Amino acid sequence: MTEIDYREYEHMSPFEIKDGLMKLAKRSSQKSAHALLNAGRGNPNWVATTPREGFFLFGQFALSECRRTMDNPVAGLAGMPQMSGIAARLTAWLGKHADEPGAAFISKIVDHGVKAFGFDADAFVHELTDSIIGDNYPVPDRMLVHAEQVAHRYLLWAMGADQSVGKFDLYAVEGGTAAMCYIFKSLMANRILKKGDTIAMGTPIFTPYIEIAELEDYAFHAVHIRATQEHRFQYSDEELKKLEDPKIKAFFIVNPGNPTSMAIDAPTLKKIVTLVKTKRPDLILLTDDVYGTFVPHFRSLMAELPYNTICVYSYSKYFGCTGWRLGVIGINEKNILDDRLKELPAKELEALDKRYISITLEPRKLKMIDRIVADSRDVALNHTAGLSLPQQVMMTMFSMSELIDSEKVYQQACMAICHKRVNTLLEGLPLDLQPNANFAAYYGTIDFEFWLRRYVGEDMVTWLKEHVHPLDLVYRLAEDHSIVLLNGGGFEAPDWSVRVSFANLPDDVYDDIGRAVRAVGRGYVDRFNASKK
Repeated sequence: MTEIDYREYEHMSPFEIKDGLMKLAKRSSQKSAHALLNAGRGNPNWVATTPREGFFLFGQFALSECRRTMDNPVAGLAGMPQMSGIAARLTAWLGKHADEPGAAFISKIVDHGVKAFGFDADAFVHELTDSIIGDNYPVPDRMLVHAEQVAHRYLLWAMGADQSVGKFDLYAVEGGTAAMCYIFKSLMANRILKKGDTIAMGTPIFTPYIEIAELEDYAFHAVHIRATQEHRFQYSDEELKKLEDPKIKAFFIVNPGNPTSMAIDAPTLKKIVTLVKTKRPDLILLTDDVYGTFVPHFRSLMAELPYNTICVYSYSKYFGCTGWRLGVIGINEKNILDDRLKELPAKELEALDKRYISITLEPRKLKMIDRIVADSRDVALNHTAGLSLPQQVMMTMFSMSELIDSEKVYQQACMAICHKRVNTLLEGLPLDLQPNANFAAYYGTIDFEFWLRRYVGEDMVTWLKEHVHPLDLVYRLAEDHSIVLLNGGGFEAPDWSVRVSFANLPDDVYDDIGRAVRAVGRGYVDRFNASKK
């Protein structure tokens, strides 16, 4: 057994600790019959095929349109697609390629765009064609016209919202990671949040939220609104009461949670809505809802409190496209941020006038969503802002595939994958958990302290805390079983907990992970029992 001074790693992100665990697990697997199992990453091991088939086939049509304008086959050079009559040409082209994967899907999305959205067929097809070629800068830079409307309707479905929430302006970004960076930066630049401000975080939470808040650039004072296993990972009344403090400027949450995978249930959601409407109408909400599509009948805070809420959504997990880097920032047309800008002191407004005067003659009319776009490119490069156009086409096709799937066959298949793996792990542990409709089953948090207290007793928990460093859990799994999980403490989950991803490994290995976790726990119990002799 390797002797490790865990104190050196206490302040490191679990995602950085994971690199050391991978090396340890790899060495362990080479010395034993164990296969290396990395359940520390959230990258899904499935992909949505239908929209990808459409994307790659559509690229061939787009090239044919380029050659129609200008064609120099010797040099390998062509022109730019032209709009007039392009929809009819696509129909004819698809007729010649009807048997190829993606042809039927392309026909469906064009038809859906015309009938369900009222798109002009030529304008829609030309946007897709010119964008998949990538021969122009994004115009508008925030998001393409048709792409935004499609993503907006998809987002309303994914977030459990309807047209009553009004319109959200969307900014297409390079995944949820970029969204977080851009939002934090722009809130600071526009004096809506200031260095040293007090914010609240719903914990456990995705580690970068914790780490960004602690950076010197922000130095936020963070109040944790804790969701515990004792409350089925929901916020208690006592925890929510902390949000009544007027010093708290914003509340950041991941919903469903990471690492817990638990969505905010209806009663808790109602309490948050009541609190904001009656006691904290000035509270800014930032909700990262990437896992919402894994929970039946999911409802986001953006559906309940559109005025207060900044919504972040990433396509990465649901469609198996982390490498595409596809996400959106959504802010309602009527929102707290734009109103907050109008209330700034005169000197701060003048400073912001200077910041944005190079891109608009009327800086004070510049909406917050457009300020985020500009700030993402340090304002001076605003004219070249925007997500790459081929990425926006892929986003459109992902969105359309879900909107067309009225029976939600794809969603049910994704959910079934995750829940099957959860059940397999539980069989290996074994643990008997009650079903929970709010559980996304994308990740799971295994709390050693909670289960040892239940099955062994409080003396066992006291001994564990006195004799075992929390990081020993993940190191024992890596060294003894070649299994990589992430330490829960890095997410502000219980210290003696681990996060397992149900997304990225074959179904049949999760019972092995369950047995390994049980073996580590049993090892601690054996040491505890030996200490009493």
